Amino acid sequence: MKHQSKLMLLGLSTTLLFAQCNPQKSNEGSTEVVLVEEAKTPTLTKIWETDAELITNESVLYDESTGKIYVSNIEGEPSGKDGKGSISIIDKEGTIVNKEWVSGLDAPKGMGIANGNLYVTDIDQLVEINLESGKISKKYPIEGAGFLNDVAAFESKVYFTDMNTGKIHLLEGGKTSTVAEGHTSINGIAVDSDGSVYGLDGEGFKMIHLDGTAMLINKNVTGGDGLIILGDGNYLASRWAGEIYFIDNEGETLLLDTKAEESNTADIGFIPSENIVLVPTFFKNKVVAYKLDY
Repeated sequence: MKHQSKLMLLGLSTTLLFAQCNPQKSNEGSTEVVLVEEAKTPTLTKIWETDAELITNESVLYDESTGKIYVSNIEGEPSGKDGKGSISIIDKEGTIVNKEWVSGLDAPKGMGIANGNLYVTDIDQLVEINLESGKISKKYPIEGAGFLNDVAAFESKVYFTDMNTGKIHLLEGGKTSTVAEGHTSINGIAVDSDGSVYGLDGEGFKMIHLDGTAMLINKNVTGGDGLIILGDGNYLASRWAGEIYFIDNEGETLLLDTKAEESNTADIGFIPSENIVLVPTFFKNKVVAYKLDY
């Protein structure tokens, strides 16, 4: 899979290298500018990493309004109700600003921001945390929940997935509901600027319609964890085991493979203005940042 960038070629000598372009003379005898497509492969380049003090960090979320980066740390068992979980804050240079901004959670995972709050899944409930105070303001238990995982916020709506039950839930107006089901091992979720919902499950990467239907976009990146919408039909998807993919209408490109280092790539975050991908490494206990070029 390739991406295209424009390369400007000048001079009559280009006709030898790119004969198909056939530069034409203008009336004054000068050579016209010819645009030639140059193939470009998306890449990730490591730029920083935090200290290895973020114990079992599972998800990273960038808050564009403040520049803060939130990190959810499980610390205990992924399904253990042990009160060991926490939320940390780091900055855009990789410095841990507040290691235990919120503590006393069980096994926090996906996060989203809406209505002045940070929402985080915590096994079988969605926890609401006031962004200004850092205090837990409310908890929303989900009946029959098995393993709540990723979160995506859109305006005042908060979508979140249950990996065990294959359901997508919605918090809106203080009430929770189930808006989609039947998506086996659903994990990563994201919402586009027009409100369209996308997800990663056992079938692959898909657009999920809330009428019960779905459109499979990529069947190769199955069991995905983190999902980022880049725009213009471009996406990023991570697999927990240590893989990050770039997805577009031509297929997928493997950008990062850290399986040999046993460094996981869990629920990734993104800084849009700088094209920086934020990778929670789970058992390596640190967040690693990469510059995306595509």
